Amino acid sequence: MNPTKDYRKTKRACYLGFVTQAIVANFTPLLFLAFHREYKVSIASLALIPAVFYVVQLVTDLLCAKFKNLNYRKSIIISEVTSALGLAGMAFLPQLFSTPMVGILICVSVYAVGSGLIEVLCSPIIEACPFPDKEASMSLLHSFYCWGAVGVILGSTLFFALFGLENWRLLACLWALIPLYNIANFATCPIEPIVQGSEGMSMTQLLGNKRFWVFLILMVAAGASESSMAQWTSAFAEASLGVDKAVGDLAGPCGFAFCMGLGRLWYGKKGQKLELSSYMLWAGILCFAAYLTASLSSIPIVAFTGCMASGLAVAIMWPGAISLTSARIPGGGTALFALLALAGDAGGTLGPSLVGLCTKSAENSIQTGLLGASIFPAIIIISLIFIRRRRVKNNFCIFIH
Repeated sequence: MNPTKDYRKTKRACYLGFVTQAIVANFTPLLFLAFHREYKVSIASLALIPAVFYVVQLVTDLLCAKFKNLNYRKSIIISEVTSALGLAGMAFLPQLFSTPMVGILICVSVYAVGSGLIEVLCSPIIEACPFPDKEASMSLLHSFYCWGAVGVILGSTLFFALFGLENWRLLACLWALIPLYNIANFATCPIEPIVQGSEGMSMTQLLGNKRFWVFLILMVAAGASESSMAQWTSAFAEASLGVDKAVGDLAGPCGFAFCMGLGRLWYGKKGQKLELSSYMLWAGILCFAAYLTASLSSIPIVAFTGCMASGLAVAIMWPGAISLTSARIPGGGTALFALLALAGDAGGTLGPSLVGLCTKSAENSIQTGLLGASIFPAIIIISLIFIRRRRVKNNFCIFIH
């Protein structure tokens, strides 16, 4: 590690980058009731907010994949600027339109660009730093999304309890201070190129690589396994445990994020002693078992425990898939990280949608919906077995030659 460069500052900036992403992804859904009351936005129209957020984020991922020579420093600073503008704008812009939903969706689109850039760029920025254990560093980095999600849910809930939901505009501005502060961090921290001495592979080259498709499938399944449970645990807690929405939000999404953060933190501290693909395979098996427990148990608290256990199990999947892919395809460059983010987001959209469809077809049984989503941890297991067998085969061929 270069002693003249403080890469700890780069770490801190990327950590806060993922906290920023957690804020923009989780804060606005907490305001749905406020939008409904103040702006008379229908419940059906509110569904446009997460839809627009994920579509814009997916488009941002795709555009990043097409540009091989992104300026990382300028782009990551833009991510913090747009995140801050979107959050702060939410407090002022909607009331400037005769249809407030237009202003809300503009703000969502602006900070979704920031979220997409953070997702694509923070991982390669950390990967390019000369840290001794990159896999553990990647897991620790992604744990800060979980801590950010827990923080924004708990912090917002406490704020609303003390000052009332009607003061949400002040809280939006307060949360915007975090990306504003992080602009200075990214402007001054050392940032190394992800690919030395070349421009990296193009999107066409990567998509023409058959091995890369296995990692894309793994990433889709990882995103789906994570989001399916994360987005349905609140409703599951309400339905199975008989608690109200506030308790369901805290016990469900907040509890799931906490368990996932613990899993990533643990691997970040102890993971250097473990072989990543082997650890991911066992975690995939645990995730599959947790999904089956949540979906098949007739005892509510046991089923809910399965939900939380899936958070621990799925924790390694997203950062682990990134580390595995970058190690197996070292010349991938920005396009590799962007396509992986795109695949993860696609899975994050597909998984909860499948749960919803299965739930509806089973007369609103969320457990049946989660049973349908158990296909995703099964795909994780199959993908990792294929990757490990391929690695053993390649190592044997090298030994023979």
